[in-house]
Amino acid sequence: MRRLVVAAALALPMLGQAAIAQETVKLGYIDPLSGGGASVGEGGLKTFQYLAEELNAKGGILGKKVEIVPLDNKTNPQESLIQAQKAIDAGVRYVTQGNGSAVGGALSDFVTKYNERNPGKEVLYYNYAAVDPILTNDKCSFWHFRWDANSDIKMEALTNYMKDQPAIKKVYLINQDYSFGQSVRTTARAMLAKKRSDIQIVGDELHPLLKITDFAPYVAKIKASGADTVVTGNWGQDIALLLKASADAGLKVNWYTYYAGGSGGPTAIKQTGLNHQVFQITEGFANVDHKESQDFEKAFRAKVDLSLWYPRAVNEMRMFAAAAEKAKSLEPIKVAQALEDMKFEVFNGGEGIMRKDDHQFFQPIYISSFGERSEKEPFDDEKTGWGWKLVAKVDTAQTMLPTTCKMDRP
Repeated sequence: MRRLVVAAALALPMLGQAAIAQETVKLGYIDPLSGGGASVGEGGLKTFQYLAEELNAKGGILGKKVEIVPLDNKTNPQESLIQAQKAIDAGVRYVTQGNGSAVGGALSDFVTKYNERNPGKEVLYYNYAAVDPILTNDKCSFWHFRWDANSDIKMEALTNYMKDQPAIKKVYLINQDYSFGQSVRTTARAMLAKKRSDIQIVGDELHPLLKITDFAPYVAKIKASGADTVVTGNWGQDIALLLKASADAGLKVNWYTYYAGGSGGPTAIKQTGLNHQVFQITEGFANVDHKESQDFEKAFRAKVDLSLWYPRAVNEMRMFAAAAEKAKSLEPIKVAQALEDMKFEVFNGGEGIMRKDDHQFFQPIYISSFGERSEKEPFDDEKTGWGWKLVAKVDTAQTMLPTTCKMDRP
């Protein structure tokens, strides 16, 4: 009898812990919180924490509080897998990551294999920024969902705009030397050749990811090439430092970028003095003429003291909640099935859809330029006084490229 009483006494705290755990929806945030990618990783963490608070203020997901679990991967694929296993061991069944397609590929493969070995304990991977097209093509997975437009979709839109700019004659490509950067350079070459065969590619440079502290030698090559335009997929410190070196060298060219609006980018653009000569392609930005997103931006900046880099993170978290409610379950397989072909009013306005065939989200995307603001652009960035201005909008239907995904379903 004494043994039974002792066993019951020991079990009570464990049952209490289990009950508490069941009251929480844990989302593992696997991104760089140290090293060269720390500035964007920290910004992303604050964004997801803010979004979790927004959901919790409305009752959480299916009545359960949302908790963001930060996990530092140092922008390293192997470290990411260690952190993913730690998350799973701590009861996490949803993970999110964005910075680095090499990491994204490793995580997608890890989660897929883990789920095959552990039926009933599946994990979902929510990708908010790793944009290598292969993740929703030949290496697609039922357990992976991407909310950012892939790099081919973005390059299609950028080059459609560039082909109508007669001043573009000589283009220099500079990108990070890993799967995403290699994809950007290859696709840019192919699409520009097809749409504007008169454009010369006068330089094509790959450099180590998040390792360069002084881009002056690279900028010297760009100047020497005679380029009038630079195309880059650089992100994090690699775009900020590249632009800073350009300012120091007095390089006066147009820039077509994926991530110039990230940490340090706007400050560096202002230093270059290139007023509306740096362009970015995104799924949204602060000065989109849309009241609800502008109200959110105002509240977000007041609380976090950052501009919202990731409208797609808002879509991800809100769709997560909507899918769980549709499925009436927090079982990952049921949430995944509810997300497939889900249509959703996106953060900056307009309809998006999560394509069932490959789990690629499609939404309106925008080309904007950074510089002096009019009354139509209420928000500046990084206290520079300059802000992003709409140049072109691409509707959802025009972003839908075909997929080669042949998805294995559970």
